[in-house]
Amino acid sequence: MFFRDITGQQEIKHRLLQSAKDGYIPHARMISGQEGVGKMALVLAYARYLSCTRRSEDDACGVCSSCIKYNKLSHPDLHFVYPIVKNDKKKKELCDDYLKEWRQFVLQNPYFNLNGWLNFIGAENSQGMIYAKESDEIIRKLNLKAYESEYKIMIVWLPEKMHETCANKLLKEIEEPPANTVFLLVSENPDRVIGTIQSRTQSLPVPPIDGEAMRGALQKQSHSVIDDNIIHLANGNYLKALELIANNEETRQFPNLFISIMRNCWKRDVKNMRSQAETFAALGREKQKAFLAYAENMMRENFFYRLHIPEINYLNTEEFDFAKNFSPYVNENNVIDLINELALAERHIESNVNSRIVFFDLSMKIAVLIKTKAL
Repeated sequence: MFFRDITGQQEIKHRLLQSAKDGYIPHARMISGQEGVGKMALVLAYARYLSCTRRSEDDACGVCSSCIKYNKLSHPDLHFVYPIVKNDKKKKELCDDYLKEWRQFVLQNPYFNLNGWLNFIGAENSQGMIYAKESDEIIRKLNLKAYESEYKIMIVWLPEKMHETCANKLLKEIEEPPANTVFLLVSENPDRVIGTIQSRTQSLPVPPIDGEAMRGALQKQSHSVIDDNIIHLANGNYLKALELIANNEETRQFPNLFISIMRNCWKRDVKNMRSQAETFAALGREKQKAFLAYAENMMRENFFYRLHIPEINYLNTEEFDFAKNFSPYVNENNVIDLINELALAERHIESNVNSRIVFFDLSMKIAVLIKTKAL
């Protein structure tokens, strides 16, 4: 990944390049932002630039020994930490046990999410985590001398997924890093990273991708004109835009599930609520969490729909049609409670509570809340 390959984000690219050219290389950065804005792409381009031996004013050269290794993410001074799933049968318990799959996955497309990664490694119902044992491996790598580059670079994708033990040990390394060590933490929920790590990293928020930059990249990739509605609905998320264009299974599935559960709740159809809970239980925990995050967003969107300001609504045609009738039941008296219940259910799923019970209980609570009328 080169800076020139990144969609939009001109200001962030300029800041990273200028920092490197000025010789100001913070030993720890927290690069944060919503899914699909290019955080990992920026980090990979920055790491390549720092390691390049013939870099230009605005990018790595692409031909030096370092860049050739970066083409395969195999540079000896480049290290990765990322959520994995333990597999005792295959003796996979550290990030490096998945390194071959990780390189293949990232090289396919640097715009990705956790659900995509876990599906790629066949995680099934398991949730990804950076396990406690990983901390010893991180310390071992950082205490090695740099092989070829001036810097040893440790990229931590989703530090919010670190086990507490791992996070605490990483804190010590960030406080007193070995010489010429650069930590690049790539986060979607920096508030979930322990505060002591947050306070010791330089924050670099990455905004949503500019609409016109998004359009240009999508048209170049698809060789077709991109509808304005796709740019609007993607809301700066390149991954979301690709999903909208592909109209993949998950894009179609989540709206149908949301509509189904809300109708059951409105009718107080307990039999179908139980049946629906079985359907949700079969999704797998990462997809369950993804749906609950989607449902939280739908509650916000239905609340905003009542304001009749189209430019602040991000609903596709199917969601928009449902909101015409459903939005009156998401109002100032219940919207916060509805979102809180969905967020609580998401936390319960993350804590491995029985998903059938979680979704049935959630349905019962929503059934009560959506009967709360607006003033």
